[in-house]
Amino acid sequence: MPSTFTRSSTEAERRDPGIGGRPPLDHRPTGGGGDGEDWDNRNQGGHGPHELLTRYRMAIFFALAADLMFFVALVSAFFARQAGGQFTAGNMWVMDWRPLALPPILWVNTAALLLSSFTMEIARRQFFREVDVMDEWLGLGRPTVRRAAPWLIATVVLGSLFISGQVVAWEQLVSEGVYFSTNPSSHFFYLITGAHALHLLFGVFALAAALVSLFFVHRLELRQAIVDSAAWYWHAMGAFWLFLFGLLLFCQ
Repeated sequence: MPSTFTRSSTEAERRDPGIGGRPPLDHRPTGGGGDGEDWDNRNQGGHGPHELLTRYRMAIFFALAADLMFFVALVSAFFARQAGGQFTAGNMWVMDWRPLALPPILWVNTAALLLSSFTMEIARRQFFREVDVMDEWLGLGRPTVRRAAPWLIATVVLGSLFISGQVVAWEQLVSEGVYFSTNPSSHFFYLITGAHALHLLFGVFALAAALVSLFFVHRLELRQAIVDSAAWYWHAMGAFWLFLFGLLLFCQ
């Protein structure tokens, strides 16, 4: 009689492509307390730490792309208005753009923002230190929170100082009689600095939310994604300000 052969469940799982021809899931343990969600495992239905971080980064990059388009439109209007003018009562075309003397405090504000970008990057890197990440996965405490929290707090303080410094700059111009509608150059100064300050204020709120998440979000990969996204947004706002400050300084 012909002998019968029955495949073991493990062998059947390896050979059977599954429903719809999809490859079977890899059920091997990852070790290190990763609970099947290590950075290299891409077969968990897109729910691993790598996929989570990628989704957060894509979302923040799309938001930054929209912000970039907004500032590009604002800068284009700046140059168009600078080259424009108006007709006088005698039907003569005159250039009405008058260069604006920038308040010196803008240099201090710029230095504070650059320093905040440095502290933000240190905070972000603390969440990806391999030794600390392994300690958290093994249940040996939260060293990433202990290392990153002071740098994140410093970033919030420096960002708040920048916004406060911008308010001081506006008050200095008002005390000198330079208002929003005084001149086209002052109009664009208030518009550009105000729009950037508003975007940076959103960044401060995001940093505050990231700081709160350090203590109330238990999943390490979720805290990594939140802080990483906040860092990318903050760095972008710093780069935008450097460009806008150079525009106001050299292109009037």
